[in-house]
Amino acid sequence: MPEPVKKKRFALPREVRIILSVGALVFVLAYFVLPQFAGARKSLHLLSSVNPVLVAVAVLLEMAAIYAYVELTRSVLFPYAPSRYNLLRVNLAGLAISHVVPGGTAPAGALSYRIFNELGVPKETNAFGLAVQGTGSAVVLNMIFWFALVISIPLRGFNPAYGFAALAGVFLLAAFFGTILLITRGQRHAANWLRWIARRVPAVNPDRISALIAKVADRITMLVNNRRTLWSAFMWASLNWLLDAACLWVFIWSFGRVISPIDLLVAYGLANILAAIPITPSGLGIIEGVLIGTLVGFGVPHSQAILAVLSYRLVNFWIPIPIGGISYATLMWRKENGLAPKREPETGASPAV
Repeated sequence: MPEPVKKKRFALPREVRIILSVGALVFVLAYFVLPQFAGARKSLHLLSSVNPVLVAVAVLLEMAAIYAYVELTRSVLFPYAPSRYNLLRVNLAGLAISHVVPGGTAPAGALSYRIFNELGVPKETNAFGLAVQGTGSAVVLNMIFWFALVISIPLRGFNPAYGFAALAGVFLLAAFFGTILLITRGQRHAANWLRWIARRVPAVNPDRISALIAKVADRITMLVNNRRTLWSAFMWASLNWLLDAACLWVFIWSFGRVISPIDLLVAYGLANILAAIPITPSGLGIIEGVLIGTLVGFGVPHSQAILAVLSYRLVNFWIPIPIGGISYATLMWRKENGLAPKREPETGASPAV
């Protein structure tokens, strides 16, 4: 019996993808980032008046935001989460990759998945936990943005960019909660539908797809029923975003300008939602451009907005890259020397906030 002919999937050649990614990066750098640096040079005299105590507070807030993300990871991987030290190193390594590769959340997630497997996290818990971490965190960001919009629009008026970001959030929330309902409430129908698709895809085992759906449904049900774990994950995701936004707010304050926290959250949420479009690494150029323009619209002088945003991005974007590289090197060193720890499942109550 002749073997079935496998259909070739269309994919852009690697060289073309590299050219498109580099071209997009150069475009953003040329039209968004470099003009901001040019404006920053004219504002350097403001550095003499910056408050060093507030700068130190801003740095501490960013460190606290990273710690909150570590606790978020621990919540979604419970009860198989590695130690906080290992979680910190894995998150920093993933953060470094996402900051240097366009669309870096995918390779960062793949790296975290591989390392967590090596640290003893079961594959189903690992895959589900990382998916919930990424998507759930984005859902929380949209909720914070909407909350700020509800208060800001009556005071500041409506901006078309707000509508675009809010609409993107609607689709994200619909996809997120729709997927959960499909898998948990309609597990049998979802499994049958995916089996039907799997039979038509070469080298895919329909039985494995059904087993995976069952395991994911069990994991979702366990998370939903465990209100304490769900609340813990929500709180740590919220703290991660709010502490990072507070870092930006304090940097603006350090240059002598205090703005409304609601205005700050609108600018921050808008920039980060638009930065989700995978054009540049972690929204490089997009976040700077949107933040500076929005903050100026909220009354922050242009020179102060530029220096505050660039200072914030130095702490938020650039410094984690070498730190993440060192974290990854220590993880690989321990692995090569046979020192990578194997994690036994935790027992007892879920992690508390």
